[in-house]
Amino acid sequence: MASVTGAGSRTGMVERAFAVLGAFDDRHRVLTLTELGRRSGLPVNTTLRIVRDLVGTGALERRADGTYVVGLRLFEIAALAPRSQGLRALAMPSLEDLHAVTEEHVLLTVREDDEAVLVERLSARGAGRVRYRVGGRMPLDRTGGGLVLLAHAPTGLQDAVIATTDGSGLLGPGSDLRRQLAAIRREHVLVAAEQTATDGALPMGTVAAPVVGPGDVVVAAVSVVLPADPAAARALVPAVRTTVRAISRALVARR
Repeated sequence: MASVTGAGSRTGMVERAFAVLGAFDDRHRVLTLTELGRRSGLPVNTTLRIVRDLVGTGALERRADGTYVVGLRLFEIAALAPRSQGLRALAMPSLEDLHAVTEEHVLLTVREDDEAVLVERLSARGAGRVRYRVGGRMPLDRTGGGLVLLAHAPTGLQDAVIATTDGSGLLGPGSDLRRQLAAIRREHVLVAAEQTATDGALPMGTVAAPVVGPGDVVVAAVSVVLPADPAAARALVPAVRTTVRAISRALVARR
């Protein structure tokens, strides 16, 4: 009985540690101890003990003013993840070729549960805006890469996203998301554009296609983000398809 309790306690410690680490995001890169406790939902005393352990391992760093930031040790460990860095290493030559041809944002995205995670982004100087950073998460229905991944996700996840979407995704209000996902699977590409931009900037468009790994499983999506122009987006479809085919071949060859 004691061993079960110990295992549960250790699991709880890991969950609490990840709750503290999860308090950081794009808008909260530097946090005080009080902010870490509030954002993680943990008591300050518990947060303090966890933070001390995380600082000791290098997962967090304490700055001279007493605030905390994510430590380099986390980056070192994350660099070993095959779904990010391994995939990125194989994909990078093809992504760089696509970037040179388009001179626009080129994104490589994978799915983690019900979110898309940006693994790599190549951006040309002077290219339009893009909202997400490498390592950042985004709703599946808000980006071209996310929609491609959603189209090849389990049916239950598709149903859940369709049931909860508020019509503010990339495809816009009134769109038939289920029909659009079927079209992505059928055509192996998505060409879409924002209906309006929420921050006053020019609307952006995207061309996205799936990367297929061993066993014909979709493991990632490549997308180009450019100013909304249907003709320009359609002209990039062959280049995006060539890129995902090259990455897919590299994944199969590695196996």
